[in-house]
Amino acid sequence: MSTTPTHVAGDVANLALADMGKKRIDWASQSMKVLQIIRKDFIKNQPLKGMRISACLHVTAETANLAITLRDGGAEVVLCASNPLSTQDDVAACLVRDYNIPVFAIKGEDNDTYYAHIMSALDHKPHITMDDGADLVTTALTKRTDVLDVIAGTEETTTGIIRLRAMAKQGVLRYPIIAVNDADTKHLFDNRYGTGQSTIDGIIRATNFLLAGAKFVVAGYGWCGRGLASRARGLGAEVIVTEIDPTKAIEAVMDGFRVMSMDEAARIGDVFCTVTGNKSVLRKEHFEVMKDGAIISNSGHFNVEIDIPTLEKMSSSKRTTRAFVEEFSMKDGRKINLLGEGRLINLSSAEGHPPSVMDMSFADQALSVDYLVKNHSTLEKKVYAVPEEIDKRVAKLKLESMGIKIDRLTPEQEEYLASWSEGT
Repeated sequence: MSTTPTHVAGDVANLALADMGKKRIDWASQSMKVLQIIRKDFIKNQPLKGMRISACLHVTAETANLAITLRDGGAEVVLCASNPLSTQDDVAACLVRDYNIPVFAIKGEDNDTYYAHIMSALDHKPHITMDDGADLVTTALTKRTDVLDVIAGTEETTTGIIRLRAMAKQGVLRYPIIAVNDADTKHLFDNRYGTGQSTIDGIIRATNFLLAGAKFVVAGYGWCGRGLASRARGLGAEVIVTEIDPTKAIEAVMDGFRVMSMDEAARIGDVFCTVTGNKSVLRKEHFEVMKDGAIISNSGHFNVEIDIPTLEKMSSSKRTTRAFVEEFSMKDGRKINLLGEGRLINLSSAEGHPPSVMDMSFADQALSVDYLVKNHSTLEKKVYAVPEEIDKRVAKLKLESMGIKIDRLTPEQEEYLASWSEGT
């Protein structure tokens, strides 16, 4: 494993934006107390000294605090965007100017630039990869066979884990990867409360639409769907859930939501949001029956959840009516409004998850990287769960940062739980 540093320059929109980016990074830091505890430990012990990390993540103020923590732990960090519309340009500028962290990310970059930036991150010759959607790993696997120093990686989100497990099953995954999304302190909070709040925020910022009294269709009732449905109901919407999993569908029913097929929901919905991780969830037969003025959006990782090419073919014209709103005029006179180019609406038109919830997710990331540096030689080329001790440590630190104390088992209780002989 080479430890010779590879120097690379960043590519950001405008370094003059850095002052505002610094303020945003500092603001987020105030709510990321667990990560700050880890950062202090990293500064003292330098567990990542000599490590090169290439991270393909949403370039936000929260991510900036993770990158700074990794840098302060001794790592050489390079960052690129995991989505063309999720970059906060002022944050990217600040990381380059004030923290000497190369960033390759520009909000609104086209597809070619997006992948060119991923290639630039791989030019760093990383020892560790950090992914959100697995585009970095996939690009390394298919186009960069020269990237040979990687010892391990992490993955942030559901979509990426699906792709990585497929790679592992086919025997093409090159190195061990920790599925950060599967940690309880990640998906139970980031996915549910973070996605729920930030998706609603993105939809409202883009449209200024009143949700109270509207029929709000949530496609998918995983943790992201649960959070979104709950928050939409909290704002007075009549929430409809569509699902393919019968167990999750029953759960949605018992949580008090209407459940039906998308074929039915498409006829009556006012606002639609997909959070499934699959493709063509909203497609031709749904566009054909949607009411005039329907709003469609996505909060899954990739923009394939809405069949945009078919929507374009079905329309007679389209125009941009607001920032991040494209109005498609159908041939029968109806109008369908697509938000954020079908990309993550919580990041394209809003700011993503609140820092207090990303605090736990990125604490999991930082501690998982530390674990991989120490233990990669004992791991196979497959996808691993976050070690339980890391998950519990993050939860404990989060509670402490909130000033909350919980109970502990007494010796008698521990003995009782470990035995079988004591009954009535």
